[in-house]
Amino acid sequence: MKLTKLLAATAIVTLGAGAAYAEGAKIFVVGGKADDPFWSIVKRGAEDAAKVVEAQGGSVTWLAPQNYDNLGVDAAELIRQAIDQGATAVVAPDWVPEAMDPAFLAVKEAGIPFVVYNAGGIEAADRLGAMNYVGAVDYKAGVAGGEYLGKAGNTNGVCINSLPGAANIEDYCAGFAEGITAAGGKAETLPLPATAQGNVTAVAEAIRAYLLQHPDVTAVFTTANLDAVGAVQGIAQAGMADKVKLCGINFDEAILTQIEAGAQACAIDQQGYQQGFYAVSILNGYVNYGLSIPTREILTGPGIVDATNIASTMAGAKQGTR
Repeated sequence: MKLTKLLAATAIVTLGAGAAYAEGAKIFVVGGKADDPFWSIVKRGAEDAAKVVEAQGGSVTWLAPQNYDNLGVDAAELIRQAIDQGATAVVAPDWVPEAMDPAFLAVKEAGIPFVVYNAGGIEAADRLGAMNYVGAVDYKAGVAGGEYLGKAGNTNGVCINSLPGAANIEDYCAGFAEGITAAGGKAETLPLPATAQGNVTAVAEAIRAYLLQHPDVTAVFTTANLDAVGAVQGIAQAGMADKVKLCGINFDEAILTQIEAGAQACAIDQQGYQQGFYAVSILNGYVNYGLSIPTREILTGPGIVDATNIASTMAGAKQGTR
């Protein structure tokens, strides 16, 4: 696949000759699609950290796949493109280890420092030789959602997996099952085609059909922003808005509005802004000054957003950081 077809690369910062330093960190960040609501927040964090990178003579470039149809292979190619383009530091999630680990090892063999963020956890950072892991623990995020719904009496649940094969999504669903089971309930996973993620109509139709076939289900857990929007529609279309409670990973203003209106019980916050900001900042400090963070697992979640803290969370969302 040609580079022009594979990635949507946006130079976040471009420096002129008047930069404070002759040389600076050339950081490449691999993230999700530009139109993915969660990843726009992560990118905002990277952009804000890039302001310091700029002042110190460097640059930050964002690389993203055009879609999630072949996520692991495409993301691995983005990592290799960062090496080819002269990266002095790399930030990337370990979404699909079997496809992506060889690319991370190529970064290591090239002597380029890197941070794993968002997916993979400290286990991936240790296995691959990364400086740090920045992000939430996906399994624990799922557990938090399962426990929240289970303790509220919703003990028969389903996790909507619209990216089967992605390690972080699989962990979300496995954690959700553990959390709701610990509360005395049970759960199963509904896998959808990868093309369904971000397709509100497709997710709504799938959830409506599932609920009509499983009328005893009272808890739905989603693993992506737009999936939660589709879930609210699907639950309503099934005529179960008063019966089925929804919780999901991540949020945006639309999801916060759903929580405020009572259409969604909770969202699991992994603070994507901090993932982008901290990962870039750590590598910039290392490349320029040899600085390091001895706490290698830097957790940004999970947290719970519900009716009790919706106002403060919405204030952050309006500024593009939540």
